[in-house]
Amino acid sequence: MLASTRSTRISVVLVVVVLLQYAAKVHGFVASSTTSLPFSKPKIRPHTTGSPSTVLESTTFKSFLNGDDGVDTPQQRLLKQVERKEASLMREREKAKERLLMYEQSLSELKNQKAQYLVHTDAPTSFTETALRSAVKAFCWRVIAGSVTFMTTLRFSGSLSTAFKVVGADFFSKALTMFIGERLMNKSQAGRKAGVDDPGRSLAKALIWRLFAIANTLTMAVFVAKDISIASKIASTDAVFKTALMFFYERVWAVIEWGKEYQMEWNL
Repeated sequence: MLASTRSTRISVVLVVVVLLQYAAKVHGFVASSTTSLPFSKPKIRPHTTGSPSTVLESTTFKSFLNGDDGVDTPQQRLLKQVERKEASLMREREKAKERLLMYEQSLSELKNQKAQYLVHTDAPTSFTETALRSAVKAFCWRVIAGSVTFMTTLRFSGSLSTAFKVVGADFFSKALTMFIGERLMNKSQAGRKAGVDDPGRSLAKALIWRLFAIANTLTMAVFVAKDISIASKIASTDAVFKTALMFFYERVWAVIEWGKEYQMEWNL
């Protein structure tokens, strides 16, 4: 009985020794001798000097011991999701920093312009008009002028159909050409003083526009009414009334600040 118990203990010790030697080999440790005693101290070899196969065996053995079968756990998937969001937010933060830098540069330039303007208080205040302001001016004028053309055409032709046709053809062609004219006139600073158009500029614009508008209205009236006498009456009436009306229209817009972009200019 005693011999059997002793034999069993020896077998257990041998099994433990074999397992310890295998674990030491997998983790990069080399025993001093394959026949070393069960309790002999192995020599330690750095992990980095191990062969690729040893490193692979070590990784595989660790994964096996940790129960890692290559499939992410819910905790690992959650961690990866958080890391992706973190990386995305960091990218957004860098973009925001770039935009903030641009805003700061623009603000700094405006502050410098303001400081220079305060020093040169006698600097002239020229301005330009935005494209939207020009478009609104052209559209509003066509509504006003189209109403006048409708009344004069109806008065001389006596036909609602003719009046609508003349106004319709007139509206789209003149709205576009007036917008183009506004943009061309905007390139010139002649007649602009103290941030407004002076009366001379408004009168010049009214006369220049009326020359084109007379030719346009006369052509449309002849084409629609088929009568040169009616077309002449419509065009001549428009020429007198609309020239004065457009002058006052321009004076109203001269004091409207919306759509003006002021420019600071001075001679140092």
